[in-house]
Amino acid sequence: MEIVAFVKTVVAGIAGTLCMSVLMSIIHSTGIANADMIRAIGSMFTRSYENSFTLGVVIHFLFGIIIAFIYVLLINLLSPGSVGYSILTGGMIGLFHGVAVAFLLVIAVAEHHPLEQFRNAGVEVAVAHLVGHIVYGLIVGAVVGVLNIRLF
Repeated sequence: MEIVAFVKTVVAGIAGTLCMSVLMSIIHSTGIANADMIRAIGSMFTRSYENSFTLGVVIHFLFGIIIAFIYVLLINLLSPGSVGYSILTGGMIGLFHGVAVAFLLVIAVAEHHPLEQFRNAGVEVAVAHLVGHIVYGLIVGAVVGVLNIRLF
């Protein structure tokens, strides 16, 4: 893989993660769902709400960048011929990714979370994460299409 494709993929991961994080923050702040994903991730390690934000941001963006490589690979394999197809393909990958995360979140993660406030992950939380992952996929797909990222 050439360095330019690597850097572009990192940019796609950062852009997708940023948009997803902003959306989840809006969902959380409006009270639609307890979608404070950054603190939920960070507090799994710090076991404290107060000290969870910075670590949560770092972990979330690192995983967002790593997962972008998988998205770019899949988008490349499906070889969409236009920016629109890249966006659509990214959104579809995000849909599948979101379903898996929502299922795991509700079934496994919430049950074992160290903080009580993150243990109740109902349908609203699952749907928020599903929508967040679709947005992530749409943004990564858009960056792949606009920047013409090719891993191979």
